[in-house]
Amino acid sequence: MPSFATLPTYPTRVTFDPRDGRVTPAGPLLTRRMSDLEGLFADTDAWREGLREDGVVYEVASSPVPEEEGELPQSITTIYPGTVGGEYHMTKGHIHTRPRGEIYLGLSGRGGLLLFDGERPEWIPMEPGTIGYIPPDWAHRSVNVGDEPYRFLAVYPGDAGHDYEWVREHGMGYRIMRGADGPDLRPFAQAG
Repeated sequence: MPSFATLPTYPTRVTFDPRDGRVTPAGPLLTRRMSDLEGLFADTDAWREGLREDGVVYEVASSPVPEEEGELPQSITTIYPGTVGGEYHMTKGHIHTRPRGEIYLGLSGRGGLLLFDGERPEWIPMEPGTIGYIPPDWAHRSVNVGDEPYRFLAVYPGDAGHDYEWVREHGMGYRIMRGADGPDLRPFAQAG
C-alpha cells in the first residue's frame, strides 16, 4: 500500500485549487519533465533540444485515496502548453493492466483524449465541462491543444493498474500535431 494511504479509508472531502490543480488533502504529486518522455515524440531531435531546459510537461496531483480494489482514486492532471517538433505536449499514456473503465472531466483549458484499442484510434476533444469516457482495454493519453494549461479530473478503479510500456510498443494510432486551424490528427507513422 502506498505510504500516503491508511486503512480503512474513511469518507473524505477533497478540494482542489483551480489555479494550480493541487488537491487537499494531498496524496502524491507526480511531475513529468521532458526527460521523462523519451521515445514518445516523433521528432527526436526536437525532443533532445527540449532537454536543454528539461521543463515540466505535466503534473498529476492525486488525492490520498489508495489505488486498491474497491476504491476510486482521483487526480487532477495539468498539461502545460507547448509542442515538440509541432507535436502537442501530452501525457505518457497507458492502458490499464486490468480491464477497467475510467472517466475524465475537463476543468480548464483545451485538450483532447486520444484512445487506441490496438486497431482503431479515437479522438475526443476536451474542454471545461466535457466528460470523456475510457472503456476497458483502451489505451489513453491526454493532449494539451491550447495556449494555456489544460487541466482535467480523472477517476478510476483503484485496482486498474497502469501499463506505460504498452503505449511504447503499440503507439497510439494518431499523433496530434499543431495545424493551421487547431489539432491535426496524423497517422502515427506519418507524423513528421
